[in-house]
Amino acid sequence: MIEVSIITSFGFILTTLITLWFFFKASNNKKILYGILVWTTIVAILGLLGFYQKAGTFPPRFIFLLVPGVIFVLLLLLNKKSRNFMDNLNLKWLTLLHTIRIPVEIVLYYVFLERLIPDLMTFDGYNYDIISGLTAPIIYYLVFVVKVLNKKALLIWNFLALALLINILTIAILSAQTPFQKLAFEQPNIGVTYFPFVWLPAVIVPIVLFSHLSSIRQLFVSQKEGDRND
Repeated sequence: MIEVSIITSFGFILTTLITLWFFFKASNNKKILYGILVWTTIVAILGLLGFYQKAGTFPPRFIFLLVPGVIFVLLLLLNKKSRNFMDNLNLKWLTLLHTIRIPVEIVLYYVFLERLIPDLMTFDGYNYDIISGLTAPIIYYLVFVVKVLNKKALLIWNFLALALLINILTIAILSAQTPFQKLAFEQPNIGVTYFPFVWLPAVIVPIVLFSHLSSIRQLFVSQKEGDRND
């Protein structure tokens, strides 16, 4: 069993809880929060039992960390009630939620120092996701507070931040110990198979992805309605 420092582990647990708090503020829906908490608990139990750490299985256990949440998010786009839910999320809180990417990247760097993920997955490598976190409060201030930028700027920012998310997801997948591994053979991505870091691909990433897609959908809908009024 690989030992992870208490500070690093506690930092990530706190980061996950803050992510859930942000999403609850955006949705103001206790049922949704309870559902996410149930999934979070299941993933935690499996992580503590070492389910995700077992290599050489088919299908690779790693996919059970990332794929269920991502598929669930994408399926929500196909359901009318889910789309209505997305359209009623608070756009301000959805934007501020992305500040969580700052502590995520800081924790990831310390996980790298403990030799659990490759340098490629940190801001010292090819992970630029921290830019999304740093610019989230700035774009929030410029769009919603002083209003010097319009919703089109927010839409562009969401697309760019989504691209950064996809970038690190691609690196993480190609660095994991699976038959599809193409990167970081000297130090593969094994850190996210341990508790509490299992929550990154299974909980935080789907929430961040869903927040981007919801924001983009809202902004497109409002833009179309504005065009009709014109």
